[in-house]
Amino acid sequence: MSAEALRALHVPGKPLVLPNVWDADTARLVEAAGFPVVATSSAAVAAGLGQPDGEGAPVAEMFGAAERIVRAVSVPVTVDAEAGYGLPPAEVATRLLALGAVGCNFEDTDHAGGGRRPVAEQADRIAGLRRGAGDGLVINARVDVFLGAEDENAVLAEAVERGRAYLAAGADCVYPILVRSPEVLGEFVRRVGGPVNAAPLPGGPGLAELAELGVARISLGTGLWRHVRGLLDAALDDIAAGKLPY
Repeated sequence: MSAEALRALHVPGKPLVLPNVWDADTARLVEAAGFPVVATSSAAVAAGLGQPDGEGAPVAEMFGAAERIVRAVSVPVTVDAEAGYGLPPAEVATRLLALGAVGCNFEDTDHAGGGRRPVAEQADRIAGLRRGAGDGLVINARVDVFLGAEDENAVLAEAVERGRAYLAAGADCVYPILVRSPEVLGEFVRRVGGPVNAAPLPGGPGLAELAELGVARISLGTGLWRHVRGLLDAALDDIAAGKLPY
């Protein structure tokens, strides 16, 4: 599948659902289950490498893990590239294309400097990523203003401003991560004027409600990894207590 075909799967109200993976084995399971696209989770991939999220893992190891995932499946792969690991955006695009990815996540958090990058600066970075990729990557631009926000309504206007700017700069989809309020998310979808990615969260809208709100893409993010990890943790407790969990 080409990037163009992946873009076509971003349909408001009938969203592309992405159970994010962390290695070649989980990617194969997603493909075998019939999902048309594999997406990675940077936090889960980094944890598998023994490193923290937030660009704590070496870029070569993160891209190496992504390449192994791409090689393991026949469906297209979109890679969580965090904020680009300090690389020039055009180089991020070149590396992603070289390993065979057809999409990526790109954050506006500044992991080195702290906080979020100014809107214009991040829009310029997305434009550079687009120039480097041409039409070969589906860019999912993350909007991080809801991270840690006590009042989601208070940051909605900034989120919409960022989303519009990122779409204008060449992003294919925008991702207001960690929105829990269906009212706020619905308003964001209405006002931003382009495809929106969202995640099902505890206490927030589920898969069906996200579709009703008009999102075009649903990412499970770290959700599947945390669920599987919880099952393994419980199984290990059973074994430690002298019981086999299977």
